[in-house]
Amino acid sequence: MTREQLIQQIFAKKSFLCVGLDTDAKKIPAHLLDLHDPIVEFNKAIIDATAPYCVAFKPNLAFYEAHGIHGMIAFKKTVEYIREQHPHHFIIADAKRGDIGNTSKMYARTFFEEYDVDALTIAPYMGEDSVTPFLEYEGKWVVMLALTSNKGSLDFQLMKDENGERLFEKVMRKGQEWGTPQNMMFVVGATRGEMFKDVRRVAPRHFLLVPGVGAQGGSLEEVCRYGLTQDCGLLVNSSRGIIYASDDDHFAEIAGNKAREIQQQMAAELAKL
Repeated sequence: MTREQLIQQIFAKKSFLCVGLDTDAKKIPAHLLDLHDPIVEFNKAIIDATAPYCVAFKPNLAFYEAHGIHGMIAFKKTVEYIREQHPHHFIIADAKRGDIGNTSKMYARTFFEEYDVDALTIAPYMGEDSVTPFLEYEGKWVVMLALTSNKGSLDFQLMKDENGERLFEKVMRKGQEWGTPQNMMFVVGATRGEMFKDVRRVAPRHFLLVPGVGAQGGSLEEVCRYGLTQDCGLLVNSSRGIIYASDDDHFAEIAGNKAREIQQQMAAELAKL
């Protein structure tokens, strides 16, 4: 999916919601556990219910790899289902890969050829040769970690160099030497509030993938106040707050309602542009 296609979907749907498919077999409704493939069936129901209100889905690989080969088959089936039933949705594999060049080439082949996702989250700590192999695929995206919302992010990401530049700013500036607003996004946690102003000074045109709204306490209004651009420039992810909103027989319907509530808030924010 190109940047232009993504923007078109955002304004057509009046939504920049990304639904995180962090599917934990211990949390899905008990009545699904008797099915042949409960993770896939849960995902299908969530996808169908939320698709009208979102533009992207983000499976987190940890929740699939934890089940070994069966989990990876479930991940592949989930991606295939989105491709077949909801082909206009952007698919992000949240895998946080990043290794030396030859290894990154194999990771890129895995996710962009074998699984055919649109985007992959990348940990850039090892530098240029760990990132650029993913940028060789036309129409695919790198989503580089920049300023995350977890407590441990304070250990490194806000460290300053002799010129006062913080590490996350250096990462974002360097990343723009490798990729463009057409094929690179940055991860910025929703709990960072006013720091989105600093992010936008460094990367005014790049899309930001923003986790942390909902269960983690991030404010959608605050993210939009400091992060929204004329092209939107945001994909805001919500996982637990949507997919685990209920564990009864109506779980999918309630998930859809939660997604619609967020979409309506997003429509109001887009109307301010």
